Amino acid sequence: MTEPRIYTPSFFALFLANVCTVSSFSAFFLFPLFITDRGGTESDIGLIMGTFAFGSVFCRPWISDWVDRLGRKRCYTFGTLGMAIFPLIYLLFDGPLSGFYLPLLLVRLLHGLVLGLCFTAIFTYIADLLPPKRLSEGIGSFGISGLLGMSIGPMLAEWVLHRYSYDGFFLFAAGIAALGLILHQPLPESWQRCATHDEGPSFFRLLCRPKLAIIGGACFLFGFGLASYANFVAPLATERGLTVVSLYYLVYTGGAVGIRIIGARLTDSLGELRVLPVALLIGGTGLACMALVTNQAILLSCAIASGIAHGLIFPALNSLAVRGKSAEVRGKVTGIFTGGIDTGLFLGAFILGLIGELAGLNWLFIGAGVAFGLGIPLLFRLKV
Repeated sequence: MTEPRIYTPSFFALFLANVCTVSSFSAFFLFPLFITDRGGTESDIGLIMGTFAFGSVFCRPWISDWVDRLGRKRCYTFGTLGMAIFPLIYLLFDGPLSGFYLPLLLVRLLHGLVLGLCFTAIFTYIADLLPPKRLSEGIGSFGISGLLGMSIGPMLAEWVLHRYSYDGFFLFAAGIAALGLILHQPLPESWQRCATHDEGPSFFRLLCRPKLAIIGGACFLFGFGLASYANFVAPLATERGLTVVSLYYLVYTGGAVGIRIIGARLTDSLGELRVLPVALLIGGTGLACMALVTNQAILLSCAIASGIAHGLIFPALNSLAVRGKSAEVRGKVTGIFTGGIDTGLFLGAFILGLIGELAGLNWLFIGAGVAFGLGIPLLFRLKV
């Protein structure tokens, strides 16, 4: 019997499109430079960057419903079109920040919304295409596209910014998103509701189901812990006198990609509920041990542990959420998965920041590690 295929032309087209979309998003990791150059403060950075995350998180229930109602490809097309248009709008903002503060917040809110649409649509799209018996392997392999985009976007954007200033920066972000828009156009729609299809339960009714509520909670805790990696590694390294911070992210990404290549079929073979507790323990330990960092070797050891955990946790939670779900509700279920992580990232940045300010960076990372650990007893409530 022929083994079901994962790595089809459609898979690779979506893979490359997601690299481009995520590269456009991650280029805006440098956007705080624009804010400060226009006279903004650290609190302005927090509000403006947080508005983007809020737009992505707050609209997720309605975005998820669109993916089930309108179709995966159509929603991804709308999303990538928005990702290509919104960076061009930033070209209109000139002069001091105070002169365009409210319009900028509105643009950031809508920019976050279209990114949320992209993520929900493309992960639903890829789940439609993957064979059920190799679901976790396929999601894990596809997730490498996001990791690559997170590395490529800031690197290229920084080069463009130094040579062509902010106008070039915004054009780069628009152009690479437009490439993602173009790359997926030849693909057919993976599923679209017909008049005879039942609409199925709403996002909130699905979220109230015990299994999905538990998975959503685990996704939230995962995102909460990730907020420490995304926001506070550089301040810790600076505090400890470690100058080569980029090595942490390189090793982290290498660990996440490496485990997905080496252990591609591990989760499908053992089951998500056997892999996730071990991965959460490894990840939580890697974050908590950041409190012990005194040199580059310890920092990179924490990076490899956290990266390996990320490489296992993300696809395992995703496949656990969507496995066995009908196409009619798969977009909303994917929205619960992605929305849970994004909500954790959003609130985690704020809460961990307060912990760091009140108790220091050591307790901040210990708190992030504990958040990972809390996912273990939560998932034990599900039957293997």
